[in-house]
Amino acid sequence: MFSLFKKKKIVPHIRLSGVIGNVGKFKQGVDFSGQEEIISKAFSVKKALCVAITINSPGGSPVQSHLIYNFIRQQAKKNKKKVIVFAEDVAASGGYLIACAGDEIYANSSSIIGSIGVIYSSFGFTELIKKIGVERRVHTAGKNKSTLDPFLEEKKEDIERLKNIQLDLHKNFIDVVEKSRGSKLKKSETELFSGEFWSGKKAKDLGLIDEIGDANQILKEKFGEDVVIKKFEKNKSWLSKKLSASNDHIDQFANILEEKSAWQKYGL
Repeated sequence: MFSLFKKKKIVPHIRLSGVIGNVGKFKQGVDFSGQEEIISKAFSVKKALCVAITINSPGGSPVQSHLIYNFIRQQAKKNKKKVIVFAEDVAASGGYLIACAGDEIYANSSSIIGSIGVIYSSFGFTELIKKIGVERRVHTAGKNKSTLDPFLEEKKEDIERLKNIQLDLHKNFIDVVEKSRGSKLKKSETELFSGEFWSGKKAKDLGLIDEIGDANQILKEKFGEDVVIKKFEKNKSWLSKKLSASNDHIDQFANILEEKSAWQKYGL
C-alpha cells in the first residue's frame, strides 16, 4: 500500500559562528556549555538524513574546541548520523579542529582554512614601568607562580616550560586532524602542521577539505531540491543583549578589539 503523504527529507543544520570560548564579561563566544543542547537536539531529529554543521570561526580556546569536537563525534556515533561540515569565511585553528568532526568537509574557494598550530602572545611592560617610576612587587608561594608576568623580565626556563605545553597542545591538534582526514592529507606534516593557513581552493588540494561548495548547494545536490534544512543556532537572549549595552564601555571596547584581532589575522 502506497502512502498518500510524501515523507519529508530533513537535514538538521547547526551554525557555529564566532571566537571559541568566552570573549568578554557579557559576551559569550562559541563554547561547549552554550552549544551542547543545540547539538543534542539536532542529532535527535528522527529520520534525519545527516547532520550539517556550518562553521565560521578564527579559533580560540583549544579546550572548548576539543569539547565541541568530541561531543559532535559522540552524538554522531550514538545516533548513527553522518556529519557534513561547511566552512564559511574562516575555519582556522580551533575552528578547523571542530570542522574535523565532519565525515566530509566543504568550503568556499575563498574560505580561509587551516592554521594548525598553537599560539601564545602578550606584551612586556618592564621598560615602561621603569620610565614612569613604578616598582613591581610580587610575592608567591610556589616559585613558578609568577611565570610570564608581563611586568617582570622573561626567564628562559619560563619560555621553555611554555613551549613544552604548546607542543603538547599542538600534538593533540595534529592527532585530531590525522584521525579525521587520514590518507586524504596530501602534504608532509612539516607543511600542513606549521600553523600556515590557505584558501579553500588550496585546502582542497592539500586534503584539508573534500570539495568546494556551500550548505544549500551541496545538501540539495545530495538529497534533492525538496530537502528541508532545519536550522539550529543559539539565539542571543534578551538579558544578554541588555547587559551587553551596559555602562562598562571600557570592558566592551577591549573585548571588541580582542575579538576583531582574532578575525583580522585572516584578513576579515
